[in-house]
Amino acid sequence: MTIKRIGHRYTDAASGKTIDTWFPRTNKEIARSCLALKVGLLKSDFVEVEIESLDDAPKSVEEAYLRLHLLSECQVKPNSLNLDGVFGLLANVAWTSAGPVLPGEVENLRGLIAEENHQLSVTSIDKFPRMTDYVIPEGVRIGNADRIRLGAHLASGTTVMHEGFVNFNAGTLGDSMVEGRISAGVIVGENSDIGGGASIMGTLSGGGKQVVSMGKRNLLGANAGLGISLGDDCIVESGLYLTAGTKVKTPDGEIVSARDLTGQSGLLFRRNSQTGAVEAITSDSSVWGGLNSSLHSND
Repeated sequence: MTIKRIGHRYTDAASGKTIDTWFPRTNKEIARSCLALKVGLLKSDFVEVEIESLDDAPKSVEEAYLRLHLLSECQVKPNSLNLDGVFGLLANVAWTSAGPVLPGEVENLRGLIAEENHQLSVTSIDKFPRMTDYVIPEGVRIGNADRIRLGAHLASGTTVMHEGFVNFNAGTLGDSMVEGRISAGVIVGENSDIGGGASIMGTLSGGGKQVVSMGKRNLLGANAGLGISLGDDCIVESGLYLTAGTKVKTPDGEIVSARDLTGQSGLLFRRNSQTGAVEAITSDSSVWGGLNSSLHSND
């Protein structure tokens, strides 16, 4: 499937390096403006980007930005397109209230806009911008937009509270409550809850390629951690960090590594408060009651 979109591109005026590219959903030529462009630190133009196959690695900054847009528009699901080499393509950018510039240009920008009655702020220095500056997802509530990177996939019905974080090429597939961290590559099924302070292992560090996912109607308790995939109707007790190597006592009394239970449904993982041993017992999602539906009608 060939994808062709029109984007508005910012480039560094001195070096010609591409800073970013924004692709309107309407696929029309819509220009942006910012103070960095006004004072000459940036140049802008329209660019048409064509991707012949999402299975091939991106070849340019512009193509990488289009792929990130497709994820955040929920046109494609996480892990369904090739993002190999994306870190090497994207520039490290100072994302400022006066526009995106190379980090070395921030002081220059501050001086050039001194007469503009503008208090310059730098929200981050990163290769990835905030998703909401480029894509506004439908039916989603976000408490703190700084914690959602472009390339996050937030399905309609998702609520991300203020401490929730969603990385690129990761996200939700339906109604979900996110109060913890969804790392790169992680997919969370509908009607699942990521509790406050909870964290799900991603694939960016350590060379890991194993994708962690959660099925439907799962609860990852507050301050818990997850390093294996869950099927449906599972619960991980608050405060329990379940890595692939964690020794777990199964409902049959066998002691196995947690990786041997990956993808299974209907399990409650808990730490025995008397012995300290991690146990998996048969359970279902009715134990935790499921999501509050009124919190996920994000019209």
